[in-house]
Amino acid sequence: MQLSDTYNFTTIEWILAIVAAMCIGLSKTGLSGLSILTIAIFARIIPPKESSGLVLPLLICADVVAVFSFKRHAHWNHLWKIFPWAGAGVVIGFFALKHIDERAAQHLIGSILLIMVSVQLWRQFIQKDTLEELPKWLAPIIGLAAGFSTMIANAAGPIMVLYLLAAGLPKMELIGTGAWFFFVINLFKVPFSLNLGFINERSVLLNALLAPVTVASAFLGMRIVKHINQTVFNYVTLIMALCGSLNLLLSR
Repeated sequence: MQLSDTYNFTTIEWILAIVAAMCIGLSKTGLSGLSILTIAIFARIIPPKESSGLVLPLLICADVVAVFSFKRHAHWNHLWKIFPWAGAGVVIGFFALKHIDERAAQHLIGSILLIMVSVQLWRQFIQKDTLEELPKWLAPIIGLAAGFSTMIANAAGPIMVLYLLAAGLPKMELIGTGAWFFFVINLFKVPFSLNLGFINERSVLLNALLAPVTVASAFLGMRIVKHINQTVFNYVTLIMALCGSLNLLLSR
């Protein structure tokens, strides 16, 4: 199979795909807000349902870098509480994808993105304090929501950030715990995406082309994150993600 047999991208779409691949790597090593932007980009240049499977191998590549870099900082007590529920959420998302068409998937991804932007804004402007002890019912809700969102649109990042911040984890522990969560859950999603046909020969070829960009960006992110004004960066990312979600919701 040759490059010409893959996605019939225009020059602008190839540029967007490369930018999105870079965003995946950067989002895994400290610039988490970019994960929302990645979803919006790929859902616009590739059929929305198919985009969730295309992005998955790139996410796993970046997860490997993040786990290797931050593995010592993970808090497994939080992970064991969420993993079973997140797995159930993935299964629910799998069956949902089997029974909705491309337009419905596009609107669903747009809705998830809009909710995720709202969650990010709520976290930044309203909920600034951590909880002394998380309520027992929170882990099941977060797990189901994260599993469903990541299966539908790879959009569980803000949900997990919110949960780990509420748990009071400092920056390194938050990144390390999140790295292990997504590495395990993304591997768990692979057979479901294969069953749906979202991971296929042409998507794997495109992954092979974009994976070096993702991996290089993940390593680059660890170097540049300390030198970026995080507040300004988050505002710009949220605005762009908001535009992307509205574009998906309003398009026909």
